[in-house]
Amino acid sequence: MLRLLSVILIFALPAPTPAKAQETVKTSAGTVIIEPVLRGLNAPWAVGFLPDGGFLVTERDGRLLIAKSGDKIRAVSGVPKVVAKGQGGLLDVVVARDFAQSGEIFLSYSEPRTGGAATALAVARLDAKAARLTDLRVIFRMKHASRSNKHFGSRIVEARDGTLFLTIGDRGDRDLAQDPMRHNGKVIRVARDGSIPADNPFAKGGALPEIWSLGHRNPQGAALDLQGRFWTVAHGARGGDEVNRPEAGKNYGWPVISYGRHYTGFKIGVGTKAPGMEQPRYYWDPSIAPSGMMIYSGKLWPKWKGDIFIGALKFDYIARLEGNPLKEAEQLFRDQFIRIRDVREAPDGTIWFLAVGDDALYRIRPG
Repeated sequence: MLRLLSVILIFALPAPTPAKAQETVKTSAGTVIIEPVLRGLNAPWAVGFLPDGGFLVTERDGRLLIAKSGDKIRAVSGVPKVVAKGQGGLLDVVVARDFAQSGEIFLSYSEPRTGGAATALAVARLDAKAARLTDLRVIFRMKHASRSNKHFGSRIVEARDGTLFLTIGDRGDRDLAQDPMRHNGKVIRVARDGSIPADNPFAKGGALPEIWSLGHRNPQGAALDLQGRFWTVAHGARGGDEVNRPEAGKNYGWPVISYGRHYTGFKIGVGTKAPGMEQPRYYWDPSIAPSGMMIYSGKLWPKWKGDIFIGALKFDYIARLEGNPLKEAEQLFRDQFIRIRDVREAPDGTIWFLAVGDDALYRIRPG
C-alpha cells in the first residue's frame, strides 16, 4: 500500500522526478517534448484512455490503476485473479469505443487454471468514480493451460465492427502454433459476448472456430491501421521479430519458417519460405524484442500519418516504420528510456509510452 501511495500524478509538478525530467528531443517531424506522467510503477504493461481525460494502467502483478489529471491515482477493485509469474500477469487493457454508453473495458491476463495458466480475455464495467469493476465476464479462455510462464501474447484490438482480436503466444511449445485444434500461437477473434463471428475463417470447421490466423510465435503488439486493417508485431527467437497483417485463415509460418535462429544458433524449420505460409511485412535481425504497437492518425504530426510505432524492449527505443514495402525509418529516443513496453495514441493525438525499466509512463507532445 505504501508503494502504491508513492505513485504520483505529476502533470503539474514543476520539479524533475526520479523517473525522468522533461526532455526536448529533435525528431523527423520536428521538436517534441517528452514529459513524465506517472512514476513508481511496478512492471507496467499497458495504458488505455477514458473519454473524460482519465486513463488506466495495468501492472503485471495484478493491479489496475486509474488516474486523471488533478486527481490521486487509485487501484481499481474487482480485477480478476492472475498468475503473476514470468511473463504472465495482468496484461492488456482496452477501453471500449462506446465506453460513454456501456462503461465497459477489456482485459487480458494469465488466468490460473488446473495445470498452470492460460491467456484469457474478459470484459467488465468500470465505475470510474468508485474505482471498481463490476459484471466481469470471461468471454474467451485458452482451451489448454500450461505450466510455462512465457509467451502469453495478450494484445487486444477492438475492430471497427465491434469484434475483438486477441493475440496468443505459443506458450513456449512452438509446434502447437501449427496445430489447428490448439490456441497456442494464434490470433483469435470473438464477438463482444464471446460468441463466434459467422465470418470467422473456421466458423464451419477445419480448426477451432475462434481462430483468425495461425503460426505466430509471441505477438505482444497489435493495432488497427487507418483503413481499419489489423496488424501485429511478434518476438522472434534470435532474430526474426516480425510485423504482419494477419488475414483470415492464413498461416504466418512459426516454427516452420522464420528469419531468425534458435537461441542455440541452430536453424529454425525449413528456412525463410514455404508453400502456404505468409511472409512478414517487415522483420528485424538482430531482434529488438518488440512490444506495444501503434499506427498514428497524424493528428498532431501529419508527417507521421499512417506510420507504425513499436516499442523495443531490448534496444530501448521506439521504432518508426513507414512506406510500402515497410522500412524502419527512425529509431526514436534510443537509449534514453529503458525497455519500452507499450506505445499508444491518446485521444488528443499525443503519444504515450510505458518504460518498464524506468517504472514510468511518459507523454510525447509537440515542442
